[in-house]
Amino acid sequence: MSKYRWTTQRMDLLERAVRENRRVSLMRRGDEFIVIALRIASVKQRDALIGRLPMTGEELTFVLDDLEGFQIVG
Repeated sequence: MSKYRWTTQRMDLLERAVRENRRVSLMRRGDEFIVIALRIASVKQRDALIGRLPMTGEELTFVLDDLEGFQIVG
């Protein structure tokens, strides 16, 4: 598995998704998660995206270094 490279453009896209509460598709360890982007936070000194599952309202934390990719979907 190749390391996903977080460029400033990609971080800008993710930050914009948070500002606009947009849906984001995230790939982590071969699984896809679609969440509503809530905020970017620091978790154990690592950047992470906090997102809410649309169906259950559960909040999940995704450490950015663990992601294989993401896409803004809505």
